[in-house]
Formats: sequence, C-alpha cells, structure tokens
Amino acid sequence: MLQLTLLKYCSGVLYLCLLSSCKSSSGSGAQTIQTTGASVKKTTYINPVFEPILADPTVVRDLQNKLFYAYGTADNWGDGKGQRLVSILQSKDLVHWTWIGTAFSAKPNWKSEGGIWAPDVVLLNGKYVMYYAYSTWGDPNPGIGVAVADKPEGPFIDRGKLFDSKSIDVPNSIDPYFFREKSHNYLFWGSFSDAATQGTYGVSLDNDGTQVPDLNKKFKVAAGDFEAVVIHKRKDYYYFIGSKGSCCEGEKSSYHVLVGRSKNLMGPYLDREGRDLAQRGNGTLLLKGNDKFVGTGHTSRIITDDQGNDWLLYHAMDPKRPRVSTGGNRRMLLLDKVIWTEDWPRIEGETSSVIAKEAPIFK
Repeated sequence: MLQLTLLKYCSGVLYLCLLSSCKSSSGSGAQTIQTTGASVKKTTYINPVFEPILADPTVVRDLQNKLFYAYGTADNWGDGKGQRLVSILQSKDLVHWTWIGTAFSAKPNWKSEGGIWAPDVVLLNGKYVMYYAYSTWGDPNPGIGVAVADKPEGPFIDRGKLFDSKSIDVPNSIDPYFFREKSHNYLFWGSFSDAATQGTYGVSLDNDGTQVPDLNKKFKVAAGDFEAVVIHKRKDYYYFIGSKGSCCEGEKSSYHVLVGRSKNLMGPYLDREGRDLAQRGNGTLLLKGNDKFVGTGHTSRIITDDQGNDWLLYHAMDPKRPRVSTGGNRRMLLLDKVIWTEDWPRIEGETSSVIAKEAPIFK
C-alpha cells in the first residue's frame, strides 16, 4: 500500500499530517513516501528536513521514549516572535521534525552581550548537558558555557562559564563538542583565526562534565582554518569532521566539510593524502554545496539507525531564498547518509542530496 504524507509548517511549528487531512502544504514542501514490506517500513525523504532555521545542529536521543531532540543556534526566524534562545526540535526518525520550544527563557548572565551559538547536547550521568558558545561577531573574548536539564525538552539551567578565549589562550573559543573516551570526558572547541594560538583544541572535563580541572592541559588537533569540530570513533580510528569557508554570507556562503583521522584521540589527524590537519589547508572533502544548497556545514555527530546505516544532519541555505525577513541567514536542516569506503567516510557525490533518498530506519 502506498501512503503519502506531507510536512506542514504553521506558525513556527512543523507538523506531520496525512494528505487526506492536510489543507495546505506551505512550508518546507518535503515529502515522505512510505511502502510497507514484510519486515520493515521503507521511506524516502527530500531535503531539507526542517525549515526555516536550525543552524549548527546537535542531536541527542532520549533512551526512554526513543525520540530524537535537535538543538540549534539562537536565531530570529523573522516571524515576529523574536529571538528563539536555542530552538528544540523533536523527531522519531530524523526526517520529520516538530519545533517544541527553546532551551532557555533568558540568556545566561555571565557575559554582557552576545548570542548563544552552536550548542552541543549529550546525556551524561542521567542529565542532559548542554555546552554552548557565547559570542558576538568579531568578539575579542568569546567563551563557552554549560547548562544542565533533567529532560531533553529542558528547561536548561545555566551553570555558567567554563572558559573564555583569554583564560584558555585560544582565539575565537566557540563551537564546543563533547567526547567521552574510556569513562573520561573531553571538550573540543575552536574556530577561525590567524593568530599564533589558533586552532581546534581539546581539554579534559571533570566527571560531571561541568568544569575544566586544568585550563593549561589543552591539546591542539587542527589548524585555525577549521571550525565546528565533530570527533567520531569507528573501529581503530578517531575521525575529525570540521567545516571551512564562510558560514553566513547568504547565497555567497562557501561552507564545506572536510575530514581527517587518527589512531589517537589527541592526534595527529591526517587526511587521505597523509597531511596533518594541524597545518592549514589540509583535509579530505566530505561535503560541499551545489546549485540548490549552499553554505553546507556544521554537522551533528554521526547517528546510526537500526539498520546500521550512519547519518549526518547539518545546515545549508537555498541560494534563491537565503535569508529571512530580518536579513538573517535562513539556515535549514538537511540530512544525508554517510557511506564508509576503506574506512573513510563519504557522502554520495560529496554534496547534499536534492532528490528523494531512502530514509533512516528506526523501529
């Protein structure tokens, strides 16, 4: 039996509805075709999977209800509702997303001005822990804070600043990413800079993940032409996934994603040509833009479905409609499958999919 469903976008919320009950299909225009087989239900999807905006996405799964929660940079959607302080989306399948609220009701108060950018949310010791950047454009001293919630829906209670650029001596200290290795917690971070201390770094966290015991024990893994770090462990390798180029220049955005790997969490991370990511200009291409999507980058962590397939969520813009009414970048949420070849990740065509693709499968 063939069943057609549409995504309906109304008043800032994404709804899933049957064709027979939908009165309109305004909004994303994404569609899902479902075919029921003997054992699994196969679906297809078309990018984007959510719009108008979910920039710098991070995704965590609630182990109790099996739902996914995605969080993104605080943004004004241009719909008259003002700044959304870290939007929260909910999904059962990574394809159909519903906006359910925000992580914060007010900005954390440890910095006088700036936006809440690039959150990373993980489940740690029974709590949902959010690492976030606090920065303005061109900020000489941005920083990274941490907040904690009992549920993925929040509310997240701020625990304050972990560090800022001056205290840890890393310029443009934004884009946090949590990684746990053998019961030990690490935070990776860093963004574009030409300064002598530029780069993506890692540092140890305490057992609760809410403090840095020693700011002096940081280690560098990539150069300052990368940002939006993701570290992924698979088999014998740690993979560094990061973005380069301009994230936020509308249709001129040049964001793209590159990768390297290492047998040691602390590096060195090398690309397929054996070049060290700690030196500028290196990295193997994983994802770039195309005629339909530009500014493709800042990925989530890799998510594995129930069939063993790996997936990445990330943001991108339509070059024909790159901004919302406020002038802000209309960074939509996209999804693509990660294919492994000779223990290297790749995305089909090294670019965002623009036609119907088989969707993730979750039971």
